[in-house]
Amino acid sequence: MGKIIYYTSIIIILSLFVFILNSGDIAKKPWNREDDFEFYAESLHKNLKSENWIEAKKDLISLKKAWKKTVKRIQYSVEKDEINAINVNLARLTGYIENKDKSAGLAEIHEIQEHWHNLNN
Repeated sequence: MGKIIYYTSIIIILSLFVFILNSGDIAKKPWNREDDFEFYAESLHKNLKSENWIEAKKDLISLKKAWKKTVKRIQYSVEKDEINAINVNLARLTGYIENKDKSAGLAEIHEIQEHWHNLNN
């Protein structure tokens, strides 16, 4: 009886670890409007295209907040390099928006969206 409990508990623990390490696609889905990374990225993309800099700054702030919430959920299931790449892209994007550089900002938001879609792939 003791061996059955021992092996069952080991199987349950290992299964839990496998689930956590493969849960990136599930974990990156938004739980509410505040952590909807894709929504804010798309909204920022539209505002950059139309050169609406005030709304773009607001969207960037919301995008960064959404990223901070999402990264806590996905940090164990995606590669650290992908997380770092999005962090660097957000830092560059901040500079481009502050300088009102439309073309560089659009390139950066496209790269962010590409990294986002490639998380856990």
